[in-house]
Amino acid sequence: MKITFVLPSFDLSGGVKVVAIYAQRLKRRGHSVFVVAPAPSSPPLSQKVAMTLRDGRWPSAKKHQDSHIYHGDIDFQLLNREGPISESDVPDADLIVATWWETAEWINRLSAKKGKKVHFIQHHEVFPYLPIERCKAVYRLPLHKIVISRWLKEIMEEEYGDPSTILIPNSVDLNQFFAASRGKQQTPTVGFLYSTVSFKAVDVTLDALQRARQQLGAINAIAFGSEKVSSQIPLPEWIEFHHSPPQDQIREIYSRCDVWACGSISEGFGLPTLEAMACRCPVVSTRIGGPMDFVNEGRNGFLVDVGDSVALTDKLLEVLRLDETSWQQMSRNAFETATQYSWDDATELLEKAFTKALNGNFRQ
Repeated sequence: MKITFVLPSFDLSGGVKVVAIYAQRLKRRGHSVFVVAPAPSSPPLSQKVAMTLRDGRWPSAKKHQDSHIYHGDIDFQLLNREGPISESDVPDADLIVATWWETAEWINRLSAKKGKKVHFIQHHEVFPYLPIERCKAVYRLPLHKIVISRWLKEIMEEEYGDPSTILIPNSVDLNQFFAASRGKQQTPTVGFLYSTVSFKAVDVTLDALQRARQQLGAINAIAFGSEKVSSQIPLPEWIEFHHSPPQDQIREIYSRCDVWACGSISEGFGLPTLEAMACRCPVVSTRIGGPMDFVNEGRNGFLVDVGDSVALTDKLLEVLRLDETSWQQMSRNAFETATQYSWDDATELLEKAFTKALNGNFRQ
């Protein structure tokens, strides 16, 4: 098959990472794969003003940034202009795949020779800073839909009336994320992903960590993220932070944690949570996206209600207070969960879904 993926940008986000993984694996299976994205767009004036008020300085122009797309055997093109993608920007293909609400609008306008149209949905993209009604309209377009979590599948079926949506969960690259059997850290250590994106709700996680520290005494915390620490969400001095660490260092971060915390309000999947589990780290997460599919209550971690920092604190403490034997069992369970389903399995399912779309029987 000739397959084109259309990304909104080339960056280090989880969504781009997943596309990069699939692009490489599909190419190894003999398919012709091309990935395209427009040049980074400048935020509108209103957003620039808001960013200036938040950060105390006028935002600089977006520059070329690193991306998962650049670190693999992937045929790609970063356009020299902003979107939308036009007919001349993409090759004729069997399939063309949108990966973000706006890219779905773009591919919907293209001619049939650019390929059967698929919407690879990695989140319910109806965020307050977006044109919500336009975003919702995208999910009603006559595109073949593939989602990455049961939560998204239910939304596509119940809210947008598409019962043919195919679920293909994400996996973890076990050559990249792994850890030997281990015990608890001498000083209890909690890890989390740092971000200023509102739905990541890092403030909820920080509140839970402060509460845990007050009740348990000294604990360590370690975080990483693709953004530098902002005055909008500052980190206390006792939290160790790594800005855009290389992948092998991320594995080491996960392996230094006794529990991984996720306080997000919403996630399409939440890949770092599963990566942490592959490094034998139990997790405590809000009930969002992927964790609702793979966190087994009390076995490999715990789930709490969205926005409930008190419950997040309680479950973090429950994991940190486990005796050595019980913690090691939870650690093994986390590892087993992350290793029972591979990217090879996921790619096999994606290939079958693409074949259905190509043959016109996707909705059967």
